[in-house]
Amino acid sequence: MISRQPTLESLAVAQQLLLTPFGLDESALTRALNEIRSHGADDADLYFEYTRSEGWSLEEGIVKTGSFSIDQGVGVRAVSGEKTAFAYSDEISSQSLQDAARTVRSIAAGGHAARVEVPARKVAAGHALYQDIDPIATLDSTAKVQLLGQVEKRARARDPRIVQVMAGLASEYDVVLIARADGTLAADVRPLVRLSVTVIAEQGGRREVGSSGGGGRLGLAYFNDEQIAQYVDQAVDAALGNLESRPAPAGEMTVVLGPGWPGVLLHEAVGHGLEGDFNRKGSSAFSGRIGQRVAAKGVTVLDDGTLPGRRGSLNIDDEGHATQRNVLIEDGILKGYLQDTLNARLMKAQPTGNGRRESYAHVPMPRMTNTYMLGGDKDPQEIIASIDKGLYATNFGGGQVDITSGKFVFSASQAYWVEKGRILYPVKGATLVGNGPDALTRVSMIGNDMALDSGIGSCGKEGQSVPVGVGQPTLRIDALTVGGTG
Repeated sequence: MISRQPTLESLAVAQQLLLTPFGLDESALTRALNEIRSHGADDADLYFEYTRSEGWSLEEGIVKTGSFSIDQGVGVRAVSGEKTAFAYSDEISSQSLQDAARTVRSIAAGGHAARVEVPARKVAAGHALYQDIDPIATLDSTAKVQLLGQVEKRARARDPRIVQVMAGLASEYDVVLIARADGTLAADVRPLVRLSVTVIAEQGGRREVGSSGGGGRLGLAYFNDEQIAQYVDQAVDAALGNLESRPAPAGEMTVVLGPGWPGVLLHEAVGHGLEGDFNRKGSSAFSGRIGQRVAAKGVTVLDDGTLPGRRGSLNIDDEGHATQRNVLIEDGILKGYLQDTLNARLMKAQPTGNGRRESYAHVPMPRMTNTYMLGGDKDPQEIIASIDKGLYATNFGGGQVDITSGKFVFSASQAYWVEKGRILYPVKGATLVGNGPDALTRVSMIGNDMALDSGIGSCGKEGQSVPVGVGQPTLRIDALTVGGTG
């Protein structure tokens, strides 16, 4: 059997779901785009989306809730200079498409009709990073309930101090179709699954929480016995460790970050500052610094939307561009920014495959995909052993960053006090306070254990949330401020 290229396969699925049932075809999309371009808009696109999602949650030993939803619609955008006009509808029809096109076309500077034809159709290039499956259908309802029950059973069997187990299983089938004013037609079929585990341990009247989980652009078969055991054990170990924790010390000290999910600090403190819109407007601490040293030697940071099956990966971005492996910082030197179409045009740069939106009801903007730091040459044990007195943080909860100044605050959900190279005890209440660009210059040791997170990340920006990935090796950062309770 000879298979068509993946983009054409996705396009066939998208047309079947998003055009044919509503009496639409490619000519209807061209008419709508011509309607917008006839008033002189610099750019325009149509974004059709069909999303089917399902969720199950377990608490107190039983599956208490289940949810299922279907959402579909189309977003219509026109761009003129720096201005954007956007309209969307949850009704897909020729009439709603034309109405939206007439609404947004007034953004054009002239507003006068002119004959501007959309160029001949060209199918966008893309990747084949995941299967075009509906993950909801990869397990039946009974098996999903049993999967959550398995989480409960294993967690309680691990230790009698586990008094409460909560677990959630989420699946999403997302199909998008994009038509651009330059004639580009693109589509993607995006599966997404996630299993989350939270446990509460109690000892002597003290209660502590541990959590874990993961997933990706996969089917539910990914959550086999081994994977479930790994998530449960991580959550239980975290909760039990926190039962023994002491108040975290405060002050300026050496901090070592563990591999994987601690890369969320890199994502927040550095990644957002490298997005094109902030740099075009001059509001980022990294604005105008391409070619300059912004980090210590050995620090190389990438944003890569092409990693197979990863939560933050996409075959195409939400503007129809193939995702890329973008080197942002190389050996400490700033190399580039993450761009969508609008900001790339205004900055006289090329789109980097980072135009993303939460849904058809949102405008695209430059966003991260999978952002991580490459590994170095140090053994992680050597890095920990190098700490005279300091903090070893292996997991993080929430955090926030100010893009303009680069200042960040992060809370460590798992951290340990280290003296003379020895891990002495877990600590609670540690927060890391610093400046992203400054913190990068204080990286003094980089481990050889680079790891990506397990597939749990979601990123918020201007009210929009999208799935992302993070990662890093074990890192030593000198003289970072730790806020504590001790």
